[in-house]
Amino acid sequence: MSDAPDTPQEARAQEAAAIRRRWISLGEMLAVLAVGISALTLYLNWSDKRDARADRASESRQASARAAKLVLEAKADGDDRLVLKPAAPDQIVQSQTLIFPAALGVAPVSTTGEPRIEADWFDDALKKARTKAKLPDNSVGDEKLPVVITTRFVVNGEAREDSAIYDIGYGIAGRWLSGHDVTLRGLSLVTRNVGKAPVAAIDTRWSTLVAARK
Repeated sequence: MSDAPDTPQEARAQEAAAIRRRWISLGEMLAVLAVGISALTLYLNWSDKRDARADRASESRQASARAAKLVLEAKADGDDRLVLKPAAPDQIVQSQTLIFPAALGVAPVSTTGEPRIEADWFDDALKKARTKAKLPDNSVGDEKLPVVITTRFVVNGEAREDSAIYDIGYGIAGRWLSGHDVTLRGLSLVTRNVGKAPVAAIDTRWSTLVAARK
């Protein structure tokens, strides 16, 4: 039995119906595609914003980490004084405590509001320690005195603390009758790894420096 339409009118009706079905299928496909494109656009926008937030958060953490790292710079103020300041301009020093090697027998020194190092704090003790260690009377180059400097400072409105080992650069010269003078040269960062025994750390460094100068 044939499925062919009985009349031209029925054939046209079936063809029209088939066309409508094709248009409906195409419309449905376009609608699905539009929904997919919209969803993809929303996802990409969300992903971009998430990445941007992550980048900003990472930059903020890095900036905070940089701000927390203190590096001190020193400028000589005459022969017997070093004026200290942070290398970063947005860091403000509130107070400092300096710890010296046990060989000097000098108590820790604290400052408030004026970061500095003064030769009077340790020069006599340093001369005696050098004599006991049988070091040369006069410097050939710059000598080094290790110290632990704990600095309390403010950055971006937050109070922070930093402890590190620095070398005080100095020179020593003079004669037996007139005595020796200590001249402060500068300051250099050695390590931030102070550990739980800061005095032991600088004592070890002092012994190493002494052995190298003999």
